[in-house]
Amino acid sequence: MAALSPRSRGVLWAVLWGLLGATVALLVVVLARTYSVRPPASAPTIWARKGERHIDPAFSPQERRELKEALKGAIRLQTVSFAPDDQNTTALAEFGPYIRKVFPAVFSASFIQHEVIGEYSHLFTVQGSDPQLQPYMLIAHIDVVPASPPGWDIDDPFSAEERDGFIYGRGTLDNKNSVMGILHALEFLLRRNYRPRRSFYIGLGHDEEVGGQKGAVKIAAELESRGVQLSYLLDEGSFILEGVITGIKKPAAIIAVTEKGAVTTHLSVTSVPGHSSAPPKRTSIGILSEALSRLELHPMPSLFGEGPESMMFEELAPEFSFPLNIIMANLWLFAPLLSRFLEQTPTTNALVRTTTAITLFHAGVKSNVIPPSANATVNFRIHPAQTVDEVLEIVDKTINDKRVKIEVESAFDPLPVSPWDDQTFGLQVFRKTIQDVFPDVGSVAPGICIGNTDSRHFGSLTNAIYRFNPVVFKPDDMPRFHGLNEKISVESFEKQVGFLFQLIQNSDIDQPPEPHANFHEL
Repeated sequence: MAALSPRSRGVLWAVLWGLLGATVALLVVVLARTYSVRPPASAPTIWARKGERHIDPAFSPQERRELKEALKGAIRLQTVSFAPDDQNTTALAEFGPYIRKVFPAVFSASFIQHEVIGEYSHLFTVQGSDPQLQPYMLIAHIDVVPASPPGWDIDDPFSAEERDGFIYGRGTLDNKNSVMGILHALEFLLRRNYRPRRSFYIGLGHDEEVGGQKGAVKIAAELESRGVQLSYLLDEGSFILEGVITGIKKPAAIIAVTEKGAVTTHLSVTSVPGHSSAPPKRTSIGILSEALSRLELHPMPSLFGEGPESMMFEELAPEFSFPLNIIMANLWLFAPLLSRFLEQTPTTNALVRTTTAITLFHAGVKSNVIPPSANATVNFRIHPAQTVDEVLEIVDKTINDKRVKIEVESAFDPLPVSPWDDQTFGLQVFRKTIQDVFPDVGSVAPGICIGNTDSRHFGSLTNAIYRFNPVVFKPDDMPRFHGLNEKISVESFEKQVGFLFQLIQNSDIDQPPEPHANFHEL
């Protein structure tokens, strides 16, 4: 290679120095953003309550036994939902008398109105002493998915057996823990002669697991007919995650500010039946199988950074150890890298894209007959940055086969993202209450609920809908939802009741004090 001329060497050195300068500048920006992120400061220890006393959630040994036994009794009622028109209505009917027996103070208080909605759902109106304060709402559901004994560590998934400090049974996490937790928190406050200043509602749906049309939908419609508008609504959803997020040592409370949409599609192929001795080149099964294979081999595009999932990692950035803290504090640069990492496991993959799940397949009538038809059901859970129409368009282009008929069984778009800022009343109450009850929690961050809840039916009553179950959630807990060995520790349930006990009191203030850097800032 010929030697460079002085002019060429000068240009080369200029380019190299330019690249070095750009690299140094980029490094300075990255480090500056990383180390300018401040960890959350402590919230004020006392909120102004116009001289009213604050009751500590110090439950007596008798009350703690009562909590445990009340939850066990609820678990033993097999309020199973199989389908919208197939529920254990006998157990659902028994649930009303059961809670009336367990919570006498709730049902006898003069300022609490109880109504049965849609035959089996329950609505409580708790009238506060100050009608000028906008009410809020706590909701949960009393129905559960089916459970059969094989694979469980206990003989009966509805026995509420206690073992090694845990109560086992269907509904211990989804979602009778919240049903009983809300009512017991209120019961214990009433026994201590507490009268809330701010009115609130409690909604207990009976068919959340099959869509909520007869329960939550009717509760929301009833409140809307009365002109009710809520300051916030709290439902099940996310948890306090401990050991779940790689690189974070302290527990992190994730409050879902939205939930994914959903579309269920039926795919079908029809063909002329015949004898298997003279088959066509492609049977209906083969055609449909190829279409389904294309859907699995070509997942929906990653949309990381276009929804609140990026805000979650930015909020958590100070809690990550090196070098993950650098990545999380500089998602403007590292978002593609983080997205590829999240795609590696099913749970985190669900945060970054619309997911595709082939759930049912039916075909064939006899071993020697060409199948006249093949049918499959595919369920998509829609990322907040997409719509039902956009998903269906991608599905059609991915399959790209006119022989495959695509029909929509049900669909709804993702829910709007609820407010997440220093002025949001509900968020300030949640942060304060988490700090009161879970002092070891290192951070509170927004998230996405990858499943669906009854809260989606209450959008006409408030734009501040949050999904948070105040229970510590560890890596081995995820398979328990709708799966085997669902359980909750007695300690966790007591903490949950303590959280709700404090939440009701903390919601009584006129307005939270200025946050004083309760949030870390980027």
